This record gives sequence, C-alpha cells and structure tokens, in this order.
Amino acid sequence: MLKTRVFSAIILVLVLGTGLYFGGSLWWILLLFIALTGYREYCSAILKGTDAEPAQEAEKKTEGTRPPALPEIIGYIIAVLYYVLIFFNPSGIYMLYAMTGSVILFMCLFVFLYPRYSSSLMMQFYFGLLYVPFLISFLYLLRIRNNGIIEVLFVVISSWICDTFAYFTGMLLGRHKLSPLLSPKKSVEGAVGGAVFSALFGGALAFIMHYNIPLCALVTFTGAVISQCGDLFASGIKREKGIKDYGKLIPGHGGILDRFDSIIITAPVIYILCNTLL
Repeated sequence: MLKTRVFSAIILVLVLGTGLYFGGSLWWILLLFIALTGYREYCSAILKGTDAEPAQEAEKKTEGTRPPALPEIIGYIIAVLYYVLIFFNPSGIYMLYAMTGSVILFMCLFVFLYPRYSSSLMMQFYFGLLYVPFLISFLYLLRIRNNGIIEVLFVVISSWICDTFAYFTGMLLGRHKLSPLLSPKKSVEGAVGGAVFSALFGGALAFIMHYNIPLCALVTFTGAVISQCGDLFASGIKREKGIKDYGKLIPGHGGILDRFDSIIITAPVIYILCNTLL
C-alpha cells in the first residue's frame, strides 16, 4: 500500500510539474480535466443518499454506477465554456458572467424540473460548480502571469507542504484536537507547524528567486491557514455522506478532491495576495 501511494505521488508530481513547466494549452487541458473530474466526484458525493444513510450503504454506491444528473451535465457544459473563454481571453469578468449566468440557469432548472430536484440539492449542484471548476481555474490564471510558475509553487507550498509538515508536527507535538468531529487526527500544534513550515519554504523560495522574503512568507503562511480549512471542509462532506474517499483515480490517495481539497481553496487566495502584495 505504501509503495502504491509513493508511486502514485511521484507520477502525480511529474504530470503536474510537466504541465506547470510548459504552461499554455497543456496546463489548461490538465486543469480542465482536474476540474471536470473533481466536479464529477463532488456530485457523486452529494447524491449518495441522505446524511443519515449508513456509511456502509453509501460506500457501496460507487460513482461509476450512476448516470450524470441533468443539473450535473449543465454544470459540465458551463465549466467547459468558461474554461474556453479564459483560454482565449483570460479576463476575470468571464468568471462573473459565468457565475451570474449559471445561478440564473440553475434557478430556471429548478422551476422546470420541480419536484424532481429539491431546492437544496439544486443549490448544492451550483455550489459544486463554484467550488471545483471555478476555483481550480485560478491555477491557470496564476500560471499566465509574469511570474506564474513561482506563484503556482506558492499554492503548492501552502497546501501540500503544509499538509506534510502538519502531519509530522502533529505526530511529534500534537496534544489539542483541531476539529475532533471533522478530522480527529488533526491537531492545533500540527496546524501551526504546517503554517510555519510553509512560511519558511515560501521565504526560502523568495530568497532563491530574489523576491521580497517577508511578503512571500506572509503569502504562504496565509495560504497555509486557509488550505487547512479547505481540507477540513472536504472531510466534512465525506463524513456527512459516510464515504472514505471521493474517488479511486489516484491509487493510494483516492480521487481528485482527496488530493486537491486544499489546493482548490488556496489557489484563489494566493492569486488575490499576489495581485495585492507582490
């Protein structure tokens, strides 16, 4: 199991690293695949019965056994159109158009499909569109900036580096539970350690690239704090739905959302901070 997990992690890093290095259409295609797959996993999770359904029963319902729901299909179409727009003209106004148009469209779908889909479920479909495809797109918007590779690395430092060192710090020093109901193994000490080490890595990268060290450390520290909220949020959905993983795409790790849960929420934060501070 450990060998599988390590091998999958190496392959994932190589694929993402290649896409990040070359950027352009390759990075765009990779992120579009991640966005659509993540949205699929999210929709599969919210459709797995009620919150009170036993975990064993929910786990039996694998995502490959159901056809996409109509609102989910609409979400795919909106996501693809949005990614096409930002590829040819990466303007933030297109996200506003997509968000506004999609909420109106989902409202109309609720009216014409009622009572097939409840209002709460329709809102969850719309939220998933914002949560996965739209937020993931900030990785593309970061990459096309002048120092895009470095700024995407800030996202990686704030999420995956933070997660790694939060684990080790928690193992050594963890005494107080961070969120016992959502993730019993995470500790306050681990969360602080992950954020501090992220700041150190961000400062080291800034030193190598001759950037402003204190500001880069602040950016990665802030991103690390937010990334842990994203991790716990994704864990909360899994706990409510009684599932262990969102998918099986990455052997030993789960699905896209299991690996990108912290990156999803960190990417827009880093984008905003880089725009305002750097």
